[in-house]
Amino acid sequence: QVQLVESGGGSVQTGDSLRLSCVASGYMNHMAWFRQAPGKERVGVAGMDAGNRVTYARSVEGRFTLSRDKAKVLIMQMDSLRPEDTAMYYCAATNKWPLLLLKASEYTTWGQGTQVTVSS
Repeated sequence: QVQLVESGGGSVQTGDSLRLSCVASGYMNHMAWFRQAPGKERVGVAGMDAGNRVTYARSVEGRFTLSRDKAKVLIMQMDSLRPEDTAMYYCAATNKWPLLLLKASEYTTWGQGTQVTVSS
C-alpha cells in the first residue's frame, strides 16, 4: 500500500507564496492535490497524469504550478495566495485510467493533509 506524506503548509499573508510537497512511498501513475475548507466539499486543485499532462482548477490557474520530481514527489508552488485559498490540502494518487484528474472519487490513495491559512 503506497503512502503519501504532505508537507509545506503554513500561515501566510495575502500575496505570499507556499510550496507544498507530497512524497509517495511507491510509484503511482497519476497524482493530484485537493483541498477542503471547513463545511465544504473536497475539490480538486491541480492534477498530473502519467504523461505529465496537468489540469488546474480555474480558481488557481496562473497562480499555482504543479510539477513532479523523480516520479514520487508531487510539488505544488502556490503564488499570489488569497484568503479563499485557505483550506486543508490533500495529496492523492491513483492508477485508474481513464480518469478525471480533479475528481476526488477517482483516487484510491490519500495523504493526511497539510493546512494552508491565508490571512488578509
